[in-house]
Amino acid sequence: MIRTFSLAAASAAFILATGQPAGAVDDELIKAQAGSWLLAPENGAKGCRITFETTPAAGGYAITGADACASTLPALAKAAAWNFGEDGTLALTDATQKVVARFQQEEEGSPWEIEEGDPMWLLPALGDVDHVPTIASVAGTWEIQQPGGKAICGVTLSSDTDTDGTPKMSPGSDCPTDIGDLKLSLWVMEGFGLVMMGTDGSSLSFDMRPDGSFQKTEEEEGRPLVLVRKQGG
Repeated sequence: MIRTFSLAAASAAFILATGQPAGAVDDELIKAQAGSWLLAPENGAKGCRITFETTPAAGGYAITGADACASTLPALAKAAAWNFGEDGTLALTDATQKVVARFQQEEEGSPWEIEEGDPMWLLPALGDVDHVPTIASVAGTWEIQQPGGKAICGVTLSSDTDTDGTPKMSPGSDCPTDIGDLKLSLWVMEGFGLVMMGTDGSSLSFDMRPDGSFQKTEEEEGRPLVLVRKQGG
């Protein structure tokens, strides 16, 4: 899945690697988070894009472009600054330093998810994409390929769920051993990330690309893979 910068992990890693004081660590974290972000409802509705700046502002660091949220997420159109909380959360505040949204990570590397209110992701912007995929929009027949386009095998992602509400999937009988041995049977979406899960605890993670296809997450071991929807799938 697409990785976001983890505050606690990054701080510890930077201190160990460089011996820099806390202020320097903060500077590195701020620079790492700066850039274009997508605020997107988890239900797949259209979101809006904002930019995290490194310029100091009341309550943290400046946000630009929030006026683009006026029609889709009006409550967030007032966002004027962003900053980290001592508990590792990420807050968006208005010009009076009132929090308009606060986001947290379930675990290191997972997407930012809003703490209160309607479910929403905060994700690094991906091309011109203005919404996140949903189970319903991704369900169908897909093909695992080599990066050059050579087919490896097919997989079916179903919208039917198990007793816990997790969508089911089934790899094709033509899948090679390194994929078949994972015993993939379930899948989930996390923002722009797709994770296939096996019955023995194994998993295979993919990151969405701007064209709607997926590539295997860089942190995954093994050969690179691409996931492309089959025509009519």
